[in-house]
Amino acid sequence: MTTLSTFDLYQTDKSPIHNLDPKVKIVSTIAIILSNALLSDGQWGLFGLTWLILIAITFVAKLNIMFLLKRGLIALPFALVSITVMFTIPGDQLYDISLFNWKLIITVQGMVRFLSIMTRAWLSVQATILLTATTSFPDLAHGLRHLRVPLILITILSFMYRYLFVLNSEAGRLLQARAARSASLPGSKKPAIAWYAKNAGNMVGQLFLRSYERSDRVYNAMVARGFEGDFLTYNPHRMKALDWALLLAFLSTLVGLQLIQITI
Repeated sequence: MTTLSTFDLYQTDKSPIHNLDPKVKIVSTIAIILSNALLSDGQWGLFGLTWLILIAITFVAKLNIMFLLKRGLIALPFALVSITVMFTIPGDQLYDISLFNWKLIITVQGMVRFLSIMTRAWLSVQATILLTATTSFPDLAHGLRHLRVPLILITILSFMYRYLFVLNSEAGRLLQARAARSASLPGSKKPAIAWYAKNAGNMVGQLFLRSYERSDRVYNAMVARGFEGDFLTYNPHRMKALDWALLLAFLSTLVGLQLIQITI
């Protein structure tokens, strides 16, 4: 298995998860994100069951478990914006922090809410990573099309995906050119930070211009080769009996988690 690019998490393989209809995987991913959002704060057992479901899918898909765990950490910095709930939600005092003339009190209920938000974000990102790691982008685009997502939105996502590689390529060329023009002898004094800052500003402007010109050439080449707004795929996208059965089983499992939450 090989990952094609930093921006493309799809890992080519033959597994039951890879062979599923993309519509099943898209609906299942949305369902598990909604299930995480509906779980109450502090439902650690149910969060753990959700994580075990994701781990089981990872093994069936023949993916590296560390790949899933490390990639899932990308959600944590964004979830940190909810750190204020530790101080704003009333409840039993857990700890207090003196900051200048303020006294911030961390409550037990606030801490539980904060950790629950972090857990939801982490699990939801892992589910999304599983989707992108087992479904190629053309299949994703076609799956969204079959699910009646507006065509304009799919087209925007498709071009955004395509031109990420253009930006990445042009940025690599600029960095390589800068390294070639700023070579220095071993032990010599490195340029000041101001020099790097000035060059970074120039590179951003050059990146925009070069990427714009190259993207125009890429689009014209795509049109010349028959591009009409859709990314083609060999997948027929026909729901089979197995697809329906697995989708219903997965959705039933998530409904079961919600029923457990109600009864406990």
